[in-house]
Amino acid sequence: MTDEEIVEALKQVSDDFKKLCQEHKELNGQLDELNKKHYLSPEEEIEKKRMQKEKLYRKDKIAELVRDYKKNHNN
Repeated sequence: MTDEEIVEALKQVSDDFKKLCQEHKELNGQLDELNKKHYLSPEEEIEKKRMQKEKLYRKDKIAELVRDYKKNHNN
């Protein structure tokens, strides 16, 4: 299975995984909106950094769960 297929399979069986993916997608959209601005206020800069960290955390967690799935279903 490809990573994308594993992600889709995990979304079908795990509400937590599905929520994690949705949150990652939402953060990506919010960051895209901030990146369209020519100038960010200091508060927006702080919020952007926070969102980047949250997005990265979710990406790492998704990758970890995909690796675990591969390890447990590779037999």
